Amino acid sequence: MRVDVLTLFPKMFEGSFSESLMSRAQEKGLFTLHLTNIRDFTQDKHQTADDSPYGGGSGMVMKPEPIFEAVNSLNPNKKARVILMCPSGEPLTQQKVIEFSKEEHLIIICGHYEGFDERVRENLATDEISIGDYVLTGGELPAMVLIDSVVRQIPGVVKEEESLTNESYYNGLLDYPSYTRPEEFSGLSLPDVLKSGHHKEIAQWRKKEALTRTFFRRPDLIAKMSLTEADKAIIAEIING
Repeated sequence: MRVDVLTLFPKMFEGSFSESLMSRAQEKGLFTLHLTNIRDFTQDKHQTADDSPYGGGSGMVMKPEPIFEAVNSLNPNKKARVILMCPSGEPLTQQKVIEFSKEEHLIIICGHYEGFDERVRENLATDEISIGDYVLTGGELPAMVLIDSVVRQIPGVVKEEESLTNESYYNGLLDYPSYTRPEEFSGLSLPDVLKSGHHKEIAQWRKKEALTRTFFRRPDLIAKMSLTEADKAIIAEIING
């Protein structure tokens, strides 16, 4: 996968993608990250990338010309997904992450100020993505979140692929509790079922714990799930105490 990021602040990405899993994924050639400074496509000596909004109002709006030219400089084919990071976008979900991970080329445009000239949204973007109902200084941090979540779904990036399918949100549930050694720590013990060696019982315990955690913390996720009869029985047990 090729990931192009169009931003006013390319240096923000240097640390995040030179460490850990993202660095190793690039070393393996599983994805490449390319940073483009939008200011390089401005037409004045001050490299002005924003202007005041037509019709008045506070703040500044990112100009369309440098963004269009920056995208066109990448020679994207029609299959490239052009993603705007913006507060009004579609919420980022695990399902959307998996969808993006199947693409060969992502172009991510980071917003700033009061947002983009609407012509960018209407004529360049294939997707608009938000990572949550809050406001950040710009689209760089959301872009990093998006890239990290997408790249780790590429086969070979995460060593133990099974761990991907056990993570929160993958199957619609929050993750079950995890424990490691030692068995006893400061008088705190891990659940007996995990010491039993009975894999079926452990799997059942984990499913119940995941359903319980999701039921109390994110009931909206439960409402969206296609529950099995076994799931419904567990939830009924949770409700009845």
